[in-house]
Amino acid sequence: MEYRGAHQAFRRRWKKTDNDLCRHSMSFVLHNTLRHDFFASYLYLLEQIPLVKLFAVTCEYIDGEKQFYARAQDFYKDVPASVEGMMGDFVELSEVDLESSRQFLKKFVGGPGKAGTKCALDCGCGIGRVSKNVLLPIFETMEMADMMEEFLLHAHECYLGDDADRIETYYCYNLQELTPPLNKYDVIWMQWVACHLTDRDLMEFLIKCKASLKPNGVIIIKDNMARQGCKLDPIDSSVIRHLDIMKSIIVKAGLNVIGVEKQEGFPEQMVPIWMIAMQ
Repeated sequence: MEYRGAHQAFRRRWKKTDNDLCRHSMSFVLHNTLRHDFFASYLYLLEQIPLVKLFAVTCEYIDGEKQFYARAQDFYKDVPASVEGMMGDFVELSEVDLESSRQFLKKFVGGPGKAGTKCALDCGCGIGRVSKNVLLPIFETMEMADMMEEFLLHAHECYLGDDADRIETYYCYNLQELTPPLNKYDVIWMQWVACHLTDRDLMEFLIKCKASLKPNGVIIIKDNMARQGCKLDPIDSSVIRHLDIMKSIIVKAGLNVIGVEKQEGFPEQMVPIWMIAMQ
């Protein structure tokens, strides 16, 4: 009896297709239902079952390369090296985003027991929109990491202007392949890039980032967060996780969450954006 509701739900869905599809096609309908609806919530369910310690399988291997990451690389090849390219269809929200980031960052730097202001690392930096407008006004020097060489070149040659002289190193790496130097950074900033890592690679990268922090150093993730469960965008290979799922990965990396804040001022129909600070 406890499965009767689920049975009736599928039965109603099948009934709508009876006029167009033969009964043998019902397995196809069921397959697609499970494929789309199940993936959106199974990560969240796994986190509720302590006995399950599996990580999400969000990639396949083709000729030795992860399709998950290859798709993201291909997607960003067509993204222009500009603020418009970095913000997509929401360039008018850039300043709202930047101001919220500035205010959130101020809570964790520049005071007793807080992070210093010597050096920061911007992960998934793109052309340096956050570096220029949030980090460089605070930190003496910076390093920037992005998988797209075109973005880094534009940042150095055009977008950062005179501030480019304060960039110590540009890392042209995918984050899952990057190992930052030990004990170097006061702040590591990750905006709209954690979503491009699988759960296991995100956890392992956060472990490496923790080892790269100076005393009182802080890692900040700012990213889209699903309203429930977990959703995969197959076009740009991004995984939008629920805030609780992101926190779980952070805890597994041996980090403690010290601050959480929602981005305000964005349209309600957009996916929620959260900022998470951790040490």
